[in-house]
Amino acid sequence: MPSDKIVRPRGYGLTAQLKKKQDAKFDFDLAEDCLTWMKFVLNDGDFTAESSSLPDTISAQSDLMMPLKDGTILCKIMNVVKPGSVKKINTGKMAFKQMENINNFLEGCESIGCKKLDLFQTVDLYEGQNLPQVINGILALGRKAQAIGYDGPELGPTEATENKREFSEETLRAGQGIIGLQAGSNKGASQAGQNFGKTRSIMD
Repeated sequence: MPSDKIVRPRGYGLTAQLKKKQDAKFDFDLAEDCLTWMKFVLNDGDFTAESSSLPDTISAQSDLMMPLKDGTILCKIMNVVKPGSVKKINTGKMAFKQMENINNFLEGCESIGCKKLDLFQTVDLYEGQNLPQVINGILALGRKAQAIGYDGPELGPTEATENKREFSEETLRAGQGIIGLQAGSNKGASQAGQNFGKTRSIMD
């Protein structure tokens, strides 16, 4: 008896469309820049074995995902950038321990000032759900590393710092009596005699 159940091919529907859009955002050159930076940081922290485990080039997204999936390399990079950021790094093969490593890395990033919106979620890396966002997170760490004084290799532009100015009360009071240029000035003129548009004559 034939079954009425509809068998849909894998990668069907909205989920597949979203995955395709995310895959299209994956920048291989940018991913390689991030990997190169991570290798240099690891070498800077004397983690040469971990550095050599990272590929030099990327031909598939899995080339980025697999070496970072257990979170150990990310945690070690975090500790090179800011020593002591990750207190414990799990070395076991159990999924929840590896995901805990990723989460500890993300918490370390936030602790030095990375914005949560710039980072990624644990499943984005562990399950490969959004690897372009993983790249964004690594870039965010690279920018913030320079801002907090890490003097190792640089990744991306230097993050802008706040230029906060302090004014004395005397200066603030003096400024209250000044009319800004945007406020305009009529220089003593009035609207008398000005006509806008056509005039209407009233005849007796």
